[in-house]
Amino acid sequence: MGPRRVLIVCGIAALWPLTACAGYTPTPTADTAALAELASETPFPAAEPSESAPPAEEEEDTGTWQTKWGPLSELDRDLIRKVRLAGLWEMPMAQDAAQRATSAKVRQVSETIASQHHTLDEQVREVASKLEVRLPVKPTEQQQRWMSDISGSTGSSYDATYVKWLRLAHGQVFGLIGKVRGSTQNTLVRRFAEQCNEAVLNHQRLLESTGLTTPESFPDPTA
Repeated sequence: MGPRRVLIVCGIAALWPLTACAGYTPTPTADTAALAELASETPFPAAEPSESAPPAEEEEDTGTWQTKWGPLSELDRDLIRKVRLAGLWEMPMAQDAAQRATSAKVRQVSETIASQHHTLDEQVREVASKLEVRLPVKPTEQQQRWMSDISGSTGSSYDATYVKWLRLAHGQVFGLIGKVRGSTQNTLVRRFAEQCNEAVLNHQRLLESTGLTTPESFPDPTA
């Protein structure tokens, strides 16, 4: 082989690695843990909604539903949700008052109310699950204002503010309980309304036994 042929062969050999790598861009190195975290945070595409079932945000919670316990009316569902709402703010407030209240009577009453609300909340979640009723997960704006008013008070003012708002709230839902118990055709809701009636009536008596109820503690009479 002549010198010229050797030179050509060597030149081809030198160019081969560059030709084989043409168009290839090396993947930048990255932290494996960071990539795993990113992958775990990336949601999968949502499934397309069924044509026979509207998206959840378009569902209307109106009318009467048929269940194996009987018809479930809008009023029935309203009671279930309002009892859940009551527990979302009254239970933590009662637990707080059991520690913070100045009066020993208020502390004692609050311990009982907190315990009974815990039981009532278990009951309402069980009923809602069976009847497929969506429950709220946080108190209403009004209830949050009541909580702030109570929490922002101190001393005897704390006791009075706590009793005022809890007694008012119990008086408001008490009328709804009686209305549902008297009208519902759903046997599960009827039994639940009786459980609510017993608990709420007892709570009103306990709050009134503190001697701190005032005209502001009671809802306006219905026409």
